[in-house]
Amino acid sequence: MTRNRASAKAAGSWLERAVADHIAEQLGDDGIDRQVKTGRYDKGDIRGVKSLSGDRLVIECKEYGGQIHAGPWMKEAHIEAGNADAAAAFVVAKRLGTRDPGEQWVITTVDDLLVLLGADSRGHDEWTDGEPR
Repeated sequence: MTRNRASAKAAGSWLERAVADHIAEQLGDDGIDRQVKTGRYDKGDIRGVKSLSGDRLVIECKEYGGQIHAGPWMKEAHIEAGNADAAAAFVVAKRLGTRDPGEQWVITTVDDLLVLLGADSRGHDEWTDGEPR
């Protein structure tokens, strides 16, 4: 089957819904859900996720038929983290061969991982063009 805009959009929507529901269920937090699209000032795909120290996190979901474009995706996620006033960003990428939301790939930087684990997020206070200032 050839992929077109409609099928790509449906695949992305499915991944966002599956990942948001999985995270909310596993964390027991009904405040975690798909983020409303805000165009140029997008704030990621999933809202309500926080680090161990309570910092806001951005999660961007990507379904590219198993292709991984880590650099551009992280740049986009960091810009969205700036839009959302978030401390860190993560990309969830669809993994070929499984639709289980818990089995998808997570892409991030070490500094973003440290924020997730509760480290001081001051280095990520403001984002510009996908990089911390």
